[in-house]
Amino acid sequence: MTFLMMLLCCVCYVMLVRIIALWFPGRGMGIALYDAHHHLVGYRQIGQLFTSDRYFWGRPSAVNYDASQSGGTNLAPSNPELIQNVHERINYLISRNPGISANEIPVDWVTSSGSGLDPDISPAAACIQVKRVALARHLPEQVIDSIVQANVEPPLLHLLGPAHVNVLRLNLALDSYSAAAMHKP
Repeated sequence: MTFLMMLLCCVCYVMLVRIIALWFPGRGMGIALYDAHHHLVGYRQIGQLFTSDRYFWGRPSAVNYDASQSGGTNLAPSNPELIQNVHERINYLISRNPGISANEIPVDWVTSSGSGLDPDISPAAACIQVKRVALARHLPEQVIDSIVQANVEPPLLHLLGPAHVNVLRLNLALDSYSAAAMHKP
């Protein structure tokens, strides 16, 4: 029975999952994202740390975006450490993003995800950052906002989950726009 269960769980199941993955984008290896120079910059499913005002920032990570250590903080909403961390993040975000108040900041922008690797933020978290990014890039807010709106992804099948913005894809779109704007005559 032990041998049969090992065969079923360790071999058959893994092979089945690998075969099914062949029909999905990335073929089970992740969807790689490249910059304008065709250099690999990351994967669509794994968040990255952005700290420059020229870029949109993602969710905080409990594991510093290290995919080998995926995990959350497991702190309860009433935990004093979590409450202190959230207040510190709110104060930092207010200091770096002109004109926002604490009640405008979406919860996903001050709390880490269960995996600590979430690559997406809510459209509200992206919109709050438009002014900061526009100032840092010396571009009109309308241009940055249109890039954000073009990168809002609808819920799965337009039914499941909320709309979201992939931060790495958004930042790559910003870089592409900036590069194209620099080369215009």
